[in-house]
Amino acid sequence: MNTRKTKAKLILEDGSEFSGYSFGYEDNTNGEVVFNTGMVGYPETMTDPSYRGQILVCTYPLIGNYGIPSKEKENGLFKNFESENIHCRALIVTDYSFEYSHWSAERSLSDWMIEEKIPGIYGIDTRMLTRKLRDKGTMLGKIIIDEKSKIDFQDPNKTNLVDEVSVKKVIEYKAGKQNIVLVDCGTKNNIIRAFLGRDITVIRVPYDYDFTNIEANGIVISNGPGDPKLNTKTIEHAKIAMQSNKPILGICLGTQIILSHSEENNTSCLGILPGTVRAFAPHNRSKDGQKLKIPHMGWNGIRIDRSHPLLSGVGADDEFYFVHSFYPEPEDNASVIAVTDYGISFASIVGFNNLFATQFHLEKSGRPGLKILENFCRWTPS
Repeated sequence: MNTRKTKAKLILEDGSEFSGYSFGYEDNTNGEVVFNTGMVGYPETMTDPSYRGQILVCTYPLIGNYGIPSKEKENGLFKNFESENIHCRALIVTDYSFEYSHWSAERSLSDWMIEEKIPGIYGIDTRMLTRKLRDKGTMLGKIIIDEKSKIDFQDPNKTNLVDEVSVKKVIEYKAGKQNIVLVDCGTKNNIIRAFLGRDITVIRVPYDYDFTNIEANGIVISNGPGDPKLNTKTIEHAKIAMQSNKPILGICLGTQIILSHSEENNTSCLGILPGTVRAFAPHNRSKDGQKLKIPHMGWNGIRIDRSHPLLSGVGADDEFYFVHSFYPEPEDNASVIAVTDYGISFASIVGFNNLFATQFHLEKSGRPGLKILENFCRWTPS
């Protein structure tokens, strides 16, 4: 075990600096600084493609104490990870545990990060950093470990991150006779497992693949990273698919793709709901009129506005897990089934004819999320 202390620091775009010590791969990096409030699950979080291009801050103070599990596969998918690689650019924690203990652990978090060339910093007050991000909003940042090597700030949302994380060819995961097309914008393995566990075959296609002629009982547009307006092919194919009357489910980024348009340049998406897909930015305001910027969120409740079959068996106070920095801001509530109240209210579930969209991860939200997933599956005729 190497406990040599190498100084490292995080520099935010507003000039503020946070000093700590390096663990993992020792190199400079940059990205969008976001936070996660989970107490466990760092192997799954770090391999979630939604975090592509981002510097991940863990609010829970102790990270690394149960190590990293094996790369065991089932149905062609890693059982213990959400994808095949780490997608965040760096990890920032308060206290890194050099000692780890768990029956399934095969190596340390630091060793895994070295293998994947992901830097880390410990010794930073991540809760103070998170409060700054909550007050000021998502910021660009850079991690400096080697002072001799210069690195600039970079906004990952200006690149097509979905193209980096999506599969490059069609993959079929066989289960039952019922099947769905999964448009991979950065899907997690657990979403695929959720359908396989319900005896539904999954046909996983690249984000820009023309899936409109595939014989399937339903279509899912997955979660993923980055700005929704860049996924023009996905939008084009989804518009055609809507005419088929097949059930379509959007998850997180998939919701933003199918809802409205981007505020950046008014790029039209499916436009089923008048409004805008916005990043968390200065013009967003809380109920008391104060500026409110919220980067990636954790567990939050939703408020159900009306009865809907999609929410059968789901309580009005149930909580769900959110992960994106973009959100839909509707101007017409006709299709809004539920909203999230997190200082500001925005559509968290939308239903329109054969199309349903959720701004949270169904399979990660415990009983209420799984109930919604089961309700959707019942709408996909066998």
